[in-house]
Amino acid sequence: MKQVNFALIIIAIQAVAAFWRMPCRGAVGLARLDPLVNPGEVSQHVHSIHGSSGFGDNATYEDLVSAECTSCGVIQDKSVYWAPTLYFRHADGTYELVEQVGGMLNYYFLYNDDANPSSGIKAFPAGFRMIAGDSLRRNYSVAGLDVKQADPEKSIWAMLGQTGQDDLQQRALGFNCLNYQRDPEGSLYRHYLPDKSYLDANCADGVRFEIMFPSCWDGKNIDSHNHKDHVAYPDLVMNGRCPKGFNVKLPGLFYETIWATNAFVGKDGEFVISNGDLNGFGYHADFMMGWDVGFLQTAVNDCTNPSGRVEDCPHFTLQSEDEQRQCKMKLPSMLGNEKVAGVVGNSLPGNVQIQYGPGPATVVNPGPPTATVAVPTVSYSAGTQPTDTVYVPGQIFKELSSSTVAPAAPSSSSGSSSSEGVAALAQPEITPAPEPPAPVDDGYEIIRTDYVTEGNLVNMIIVKEKIEYVTIMTTTYTSTTTVPALNARHAGHMHRHARRHRR
Repeated sequence: MKQVNFALIIIAIQAVAAFWRMPCRGAVGLARLDPLVNPGEVSQHVHSIHGSSGFGDNATYEDLVSAECTSCGVIQDKSVYWAPTLYFRHADGTYELVEQVGGMLNYYFLYNDDANPSSGIKAFPAGFRMIAGDSLRRNYSVAGLDVKQADPEKSIWAMLGQTGQDDLQQRALGFNCLNYQRDPEGSLYRHYLPDKSYLDANCADGVRFEIMFPSCWDGKNIDSHNHKDHVAYPDLVMNGRCPKGFNVKLPGLFYETIWATNAFVGKDGEFVISNGDLNGFGYHADFMMGWDVGFLQTAVNDCTNPSGRVEDCPHFTLQSEDEQRQCKMKLPSMLGNEKVAGVVGNSLPGNVQIQYGPGPATVVNPGPPTATVAVPTVSYSAGTQPTDTVYVPGQIFKELSSSTVAPAAPSSSSGSSSSEGVAALAQPEITPAPEPPAPVDDGYEIIRTDYVTEGNLVNMIIVKEKIEYVTIMTTTYTSTTTVPALNARHAGHMHRHARRHRR
């Protein structure tokens, strides 16, 4: 009799993905400009703009790549990265700009499409542009969930029906409470901006705004009418499987911006994003490609040092932080001398009013608000990403736990740079991913190997089988009593079954 025994072996392997961090220590401009949403016009709200000095109200790819300078660390990168600015509304009704700490840090993640891992990563095409987030959103609507609750494990999002693009877009926002004296929160852990009382009590080093862009492309269009429909998120936001019709994998862009909210501790008032958003649900960001396509493809293929440092890519030509800060764009005359920095007056620039949820905001600025909406608060929770890796977003701003140097707190509203607001990062040694164990001759034959992604882990599942032939033994017993002989058959049945399963 033939019997098949199975053995299921699950091996957790640290997910390895190439990436680099693009520092943009200088803001090339601070203005109500957005050539994607409002070409040729003054935009509704103020943006903090980083990158090519060729940016303007009608900027094109050619304008960006031919510009004189960039406010980012690699001179070949003439892309532009921009997002809304943060202000503080004092108790007397005046608004004041909250200072950035260290400019903007942009990650280029090189995650393959889990649906087609052999397809590779394609550089952004010339003229490519896109938007992440929704400026008019004023609520959190992931099916059946309270925004105050932590996200469920990524491995069950699909089972819960939470991998639609609208859900993934909302989970692509993060507001990370910074306190360098404790373990950091996880990236994209909290999807809204806590109220000021929570920030004062818990976020000693400010707040890091985070946003992830879609990285799956339709392979045809460099833009779309809403600057979103030509791209899509993979099913785990940062990585995972691309949806059908978006089979080209692009670098995954992730923006980080630290705001010195700690400079306002003890002052009465509230923080407001420049688009009139108190809760952060309408946080968003824009991107315009400004690389030479061939050069970017070479960098995507070759710049795979696990440190993520641009210094470790031989193709990049670097410039100093001072040079980055000196690069500025020319503001169009239609902006006049609009005041957008310091104390700007009794309204946000553009007279943008605070707009509350849960309904969407309007594009046209409404009248003064007449209602209030409570800002939810979730307690601090240390991030679950491995502490011995540096490719997880946010680690550039946080010493690893083995360090004995505590980063300095950001200074107050003085235009401080990253070298003043954040301690220099000592580059830790990279812990290599564990190798799968060597094959063991246990009599089992490997019939297949599967890989299942769970967050930042990849489970390698090895299914093995062994075929055994089992003998069925028969013995006859004879009784000498007057009762007719009774024949009994006794079968010795050997059955072995080994199975381990991990959910």
